[in-house]
Amino acid sequence: MSEPASISTGIAQRYATAVFDLAREGDDLAALTSDVDALRAALAESAEFRDLISSPIYSREDQGRAIAAIAAKMGLTQTTTNVLGLMASKRRLFVLPQMLRALDEKLAEARGEITADVTTAKALSDKQKTALAAALQESAGREVKINQIVDESLIGGLVVKLGSKRIDTSIRSKLQALQNTMKEVG
Repeated sequence: MSEPASISTGIAQRYATAVFDLAREGDDLAALTSDVDALRAALAESAEFRDLISSPIYSREDQGRAIAAIAAKMGLTQTTTNVLGLMASKRRLFVLPQMLRALDEKLAEARGEITADVTTAKALSDKQKTALAAALQESAGREVKINQIVDESLIGGLVVKLGSKRIDTSIRSKLQALQNTMKEVG
């Protein structure tokens, strides 16, 4: 990991820990989950929001006012609103995506879940997701939440990342392995 990425991750982890601890003390983890989902959706849908948190052309005051308006419109909790305001005043909004990922991990752990990133060539049906979640749950020993990513370049099969484990059964990886084997022979 590069040094700037490592620094950003460290900053994001500290903010995530603070927000999570405040929400847990207030017995408000459900509201925090809702805030995280809403912020993630806003980041995915709005190029202006992504620009606001990452562009240096906005002053601290501009970012603070914009974040306060966005938080009010989205109906975020006071804790989340305050932390976003603090991040704006410290020019740390650029770590918001990493903070949301860290909060996801903390919230999942609090619920006794683990998230599996599943990359497939085409979207899985609900029946396939349920069967895959059950198989992964048996392996992991706790409830598994599936985060599906579609990547048509896999051709077929799937890639599963569950904690530190990675299972790659994609056609693409099998073709690459075959190609490497052929290079070694020839």
